[in-house]
Amino acid sequence: MAVETLGGAFGAATRKGRGHSFATPAVLAATLVLLYLWVSTRQLDSMEARVLSAAFIRDAALTHLTVTAVSASLVVVIAIPLGVLLTRPFARRLAPWVMAAANAGQAAPALGVLVLLSILFGIGTRIAVVTLVLHATLPVLRNTIAGIQQVDTALLEAGRGMGMSRGQILRRLELPLAVPVVMAGLRTTIVICVGIATVATFINAGGLGDIIVAGIKLQRTSILVTGGVLTAVIALALDWLAGLAEKYVRPHGI
Repeated sequence: MAVETLGGAFGAATRKGRGHSFATPAVLAATLVLLYLWVSTRQLDSMEARVLSAAFIRDAALTHLTVTAVSASLVVVIAIPLGVLLTRPFARRLAPWVMAAANAGQAAPALGVLVLLSILFGIGTRIAVVTLVLHATLPVLRNTIAGIQQVDTALLEAGRGMGMSRGQILRRLELPLAVPVVMAGLRTTIVICVGIATVATFINAGGLGDIIVAGIKLQRTSILVTGGVLTAVIALALDWLAGLAEKYVRPHGI
């Protein structure tokens, strides 16, 4: 009886967790449906109809996702190895200087950096990606360092006692145990990239910023609301997907 009760409780908890996992996409889907119904009931003029057409929104959303994905991927490639390097004894003294540079990159106004880089190197998607990387590196870098540093030293000593090399300790102990903290930083980075990518429109890099700026210039509430809602939905959807990925890459038992 006790086993059956425990099994039933576990099943209920699992179903509750699955329900919670799919609550976010359900809310986001409902938001998109409500947005579509609201826009479709309005009398759109020719300018609104052009900006809110399916083709225009699709192209803007795909560009926005592409810039975000490329930027977040570059952050991972740069920040995680750099964070690991800065936790090694021979490089720890460099950590304050590198973190100061990363903090400065995030603190600098995104639009100002974007304009400055576009003046120096021209306009386009590449400049937008560089700007996003500069602004979004800090969370992953900081969390990689913190995640590795929070690993229990007793576990590291046990690994050394078992004859593990430094590389094996890093691969089998430090990195797996740091995964939850690193993924939390990555989720923050993704949301930052989605938000800052909207200003890429000012250097002809496209994205949902085209819709938002069009709404401001044309003074059309329907266009402005559509751009803002779509940006928020993409940010929350990507954050949800990163949360699912975190569950799969997290070592069992953590």
